[in-house]
Amino acid sequence: QGAAAAAAAAAAMAHGAGVPQDAEAQSFFTAVTTNLGYLVLFFFGHVRDTFARVTGVSRFRDELLPRTEGEAPLLDPRGGAFYVRRLKFRIQDCWDRPICSRPGAHIEVMDREMGPNGTTLKLNGKVIPALNLGSYNYLGFADDWEATCGGPVRAALDRYGISCQSAAGDAGFMTVHQELEEYVARFCGKEAAVVFNMGYGTNSQTIPAIMGAGSLIISDALNHTSLVNGCRDAGAKTLPFKHNDIAGLERVIREAIVQGQAPEGSAYKPWTKIMVMVEGIYSMEGETCNLRAVVDVCKKYKCYVYVDEAHSIGALGKTGRGITEHCGVDPSEIDIMMGTFTKSFGGMGGYIAADKNIIDFLKAKNAGTLFGSNLSPTVAEQILTAFRIIDGADGTTIGRDKLASIKENSNYFRTQLKHMGCSVLGDEDSPVIPMMLFNPTKIAAFSRECLKRNLAVVVVGAPAVPIYGGRVRFCISAAHKREDLKEALKKVREVCKILNLRYEKSMFG
Repeated sequence: QGAAAAAAAAAAMAHGAGVPQDAEAQSFFTAVTTNLGYLVLFFFGHVRDTFARVTGVSRFRDELLPRTEGEAPLLDPRGGAFYVRRLKFRIQDCWDRPICSRPGAHIEVMDREMGPNGTTLKLNGKVIPALNLGSYNYLGFADDWEATCGGPVRAALDRYGISCQSAAGDAGFMTVHQELEEYVARFCGKEAAVVFNMGYGTNSQTIPAIMGAGSLIISDALNHTSLVNGCRDAGAKTLPFKHNDIAGLERVIREAIVQGQAPEGSAYKPWTKIMVMVEGIYSMEGETCNLRAVVDVCKKYKCYVYVDEAHSIGALGKTGRGITEHCGVDPSEIDIMMGTFTKSFGGMGGYIAADKNIIDFLKAKNAGTLFGSNLSPTVAEQILTAFRIIDGADGTTIGRDKLASIKENSNYFRTQLKHMGCSVLGDEDSPVIPMMLFNPTKIAAFSRECLKRNLAVVVVGAPAVPIYGGRVRFCISAAHKREDLKEALKKVREVCKILNLRYEKSMFG
């Protein structure tokens, strides 16, 4: 999950991200020490690489020196491989930690230690029980699965098996997929829907199907990498606008309409269509989209609206209907509604909900539905069961209680972090709560100190975020009890005092 979050932020930077709010809030002292920390790491990294090339002595020798004369390196030793080799490897124990339990509120982390080659971590047989503050288990279905979803999902396993072993357009479309697509459409307030076997692929495969040469995409600068790569593959012109800046969005739209497709000095040629793309909750900032204002601007200039609800559907809004419900926007005002099943629904894959003619077109044109194996029917049943619980269609109040818990837990945890004096990003009701660490040494230290105290967290640093943007990203669950969160906050407070992370109280943290 940490790697996925890192990729999202990195893609956002490449997409033309402006200065994020965390940069504006840091002190001069923090800015200097953060940049100095990276300069030291890069300087000594290059010194060690130079020594290795001259002497041939290095644990990374095969990467730095050709094995045979005239051989070209597979990886550029001075490019991204340098960062992995000299920075990430120093703190690689902070990521990709394996667990041997369900990804619920409490997990078991498998401990590791460095192997004899100095580059590979090996399991040492120890297991660390930890409170999980990093997984997307928003509604807690990983914790009460036996009681809530286990029965229907096991029955689906017996009936359908594990895999479709075929694309939806061939022989991979089963009754459970039809039920799921119909339920998604009703839940989202759209005419029809189509499901995919991967959330990332939902965006990266759908955008090229609906946008192309002559069309224009206007994308929030911090949009997820799946949106960014979908835009790149589409062949359409893509323009970013500063994150959540409505005035900036309108300015970009106006200028694009005035200029049109043609280069300056050529005959005017209008865009075939303009699509504005935003997210419900931005996964590295914890901020919600100002969807009402975005829609109003798009209506004014007759632009289409594409909303990625990966982190908001099922977790935001009184009935879990995401950013549209949260912002009071009617679903009919959104042209393309995208979401994933990996967060609130305890499954995998994603969906597109839209008018029926658009969904029919996507089923015939989208590479994901034409060539990829369809969503596992067992997973489809898990998602369908979760939808019914969230919607109250199971005849219980479990879904309503989960939605109330995720809201209360998220707001409580965020408020308490702010009271500590920590630099916290994001908006109220968002289950994603980033806290700024800034300095590269504090990124690794925070992760390790938390694990010592039986807290499992996700930390992120450059180049996944800007140099000055190192952070820990807490993900809160409805399954967290108030006692869990109080104990977690007590331990976080201890770590913050050790590492000087209370930036809102002092420039020195």
